[in-house]
Amino acid sequence: MADPTPVAISPDSVDSVRRFNRFYTRQIGVLNEHLLDSPFSLSEMRVLYELAHRSSPAAAELCDELGLDPGYLSRMLRSYEKQGLVKRTASKADARRSLLSLTQKGQKTFAPYEARSREQVATWLAKVLPGHQKRLLDAMRTIEGVLGAQSDVHQAYVLRPHRPGDMGWIVQRHGELYWQEQHYDERFEALVAEIVAKFIQNFDPARERCWVAEKDGVNVGSVVLVKESAAVAKLRLLLVEPAARGLGIGKRFVEECARFAREAGYNKILLWTQSELLVARAIYQRAGFQKIAEENHQSWSRKDLVAETWELKL
Repeated sequence: MADPTPVAISPDSVDSVRRFNRFYTRQIGVLNEHLLDSPFSLSEMRVLYELAHRSSPAAAELCDELGLDPGYLSRMLRSYEKQGLVKRTASKADARRSLLSLTQKGQKTFAPYEARSREQVATWLAKVLPGHQKRLLDAMRTIEGVLGAQSDVHQAYVLRPHRPGDMGWIVQRHGELYWQEQHYDERFEALVAEIVAKFIQNFDPARERCWVAEKDGVNVGSVVLVKESAAVAKLRLLLVEPAARGLGIGKRFVEECARFAREAGYNKILLWTQSELLVARAIYQRAGFQKIAEENHQSWSRKDLVAETWELKL
């Protein structure tokens, strides 16, 4: 099959793209030697971002994803390891393959810059008239779509820590979705609100974590890992929006909870679910959880329910 005929690109089109690139890089400040007044360059900060938002990638994955030279990335990672920001662990599937993740020090180091970046973008957007913000965001999504950023399933969503507003969303979506899909009444929403309030009031960032899945700037899932005791963590409030199911978000949530729990020093994870939630139960089972107890109840439904307790030994 013959190669397709190259499309002629006008000089004006090339100039337009270059002009936009110059304009946008000035707007977001990437020409500064150190991004966000940090000791890190743009490339260094992007690697930290990927490690904070992905589940233990290999170095080769980062090279492919970010278009970095392997030697440059290797030197960067060695520097991060010396600073105690990054650690390597051997893959269980292939001991020759090292998986990368941020240490607790790395997470604490990156978190302020993540928050500062969000504040910077929010300040930048606040200068745009409300009626123009949607046009701007739609144009950005169009660029992403045309250039293929959404063609890779790994780029279909990101995981991030919770921020103000997320907890209200978690309560609302649990109430709405479980009513629509399981006919759980408002008592279930009240239970979720109690769990959320307790998490916020007693939050221990060293031993507890909330992850929110975000796709195209919209929340599509959540999970919370809380401290049950010094040795036991509890997985709670796992939810994935119907439109985002099939992307592996639920599986990823459980993997992140297990990884964090091990790093935090827990011996096991408990969770409480219902026997009729078949998809969630299958995810837990594949992750290694085992059912250890069950109990009949009618806490938020007119029909008989079976509550199940599952356990994962770490």
